[in-house]
Amino acid sequence: MFKDLSFQSFFMGCLTAFVGFASSFAVVLQGLKGVGATDYQAASGLMALSVSMGLCAIVLSAWTKLPVSIAWSTPGAALLATAGTVEGGFAAAVGAFLVCGVLIVIAGLFRPLGRAVAAIPAPLANAMLSGVILGLCFAPFKAIAFDPALGLPILVAWAAVLAFKRLYAVPAALLAFVIVMMFGVDLPEGAMATWTQSLAPPIELVAPEFTLPALISIALPLFIVTMASQNIPGIAVLKVNHYNPNPGPLFAVTGLFSLFSAPFGGHAVNLAAITAAMCAGEDAHPDPKKRYWAAIIGGVGYIVFGLLAGAVTAFVSLAPPILIQAVAGLALIGAFSGSAVAAFKEPETREAAAVTFLITASGVSFAGVSGAFWGLVAGGLMLGVLRLARRG
Repeated sequence: MFKDLSFQSFFMGCLTAFVGFASSFAVVLQGLKGVGATDYQAASGLMALSVSMGLCAIVLSAWTKLPVSIAWSTPGAALLATAGTVEGGFAAAVGAFLVCGVLIVIAGLFRPLGRAVAAIPAPLANAMLSGVILGLCFAPFKAIAFDPALGLPILVAWAAVLAFKRLYAVPAALLAFVIVMMFGVDLPEGAMATWTQSLAPPIELVAPEFTLPALISIALPLFIVTMASQNIPGIAVLKVNHYNPNPGPLFAVTGLFSLFSAPFGGHAVNLAAITAAMCAGEDAHPDPKKRYWAAIIGGVGYIVFGLLAGAVTAFVSLAPPILIQAVAGLALIGAFSGSAVAAFKEPETREAAAVTFLITASGVSFAGVSGAFWGLVAGGLMLGVLRLARRG
């Protein structure tokens, strides 16, 4: 096994870990805080997710000899950011995370459930995702309105690098955020001393609570978004690169590692799509049979970043919240544009997708249940009515 390790795979694995963590950890922090987590609980959740997906990538890649890259559910975190605190607070959210993990395991082991998720009309799933993301995508421009001297450098750095190398655009925005923090934000006295104390890994166990509003507002939409926007595309990326994995066991294992991270505040881990393309492509190794090492090294990198989650979160907490929201929003613009185009591509489903998108994006809730769930329900009903009318 170790004879397959190469410098090329090692470098790509390190790059994968950095891009995967840096490009969306801000979204995860915003998502966990959005459902009631304290700063320390959010740091614990970030740590648990990063360590879980690192271990999951190592286990699956070493077991299958395939470049199985793992990520946290970025669309799921965006969903949490707009869901709001439910009855029972963060403990109820953790209960919903556990239910989501169980559902992912069942989807992997029980084929009819997996097929049912795959059968959700793609325009509606994409409309729900774009509606969920929309609010955070406003943040970069709100940051400029808040303070142009702080917000504009982040946006300019992202746009400038995006024009040449899309993959590095969000890390560039993150670097600009760090520079703005160092030279543009007045840090409170003793802030750096407090920051050094946060280098220890943050660990906080949260006793879960199970409430119906949390199950409907968080668990079900999180499961659907994770499966439709992450796990299924993750399999597609592997197939595009001429790998033919058995999806069921991979889904089930990601569900198990989601269950591992949930008590510590992590929402879900899943198959990656973007970083999977990095590990499964020719840049990872000329020989497809040896590219799995890139995913293994990436997993090790995720574990290292996870153990530093406390320091990352403590540093971010020193900034005005709108600035880290701006980085999170920039990280989601690509996902928003892609999902919006896919949602409204087909004329036959455009109205149903619009209903799903508008209800989800409105942020309204009924009976304590978030708009993401109701948007999907309303869009499904609209699609059914339109199809019946056309048949009639």
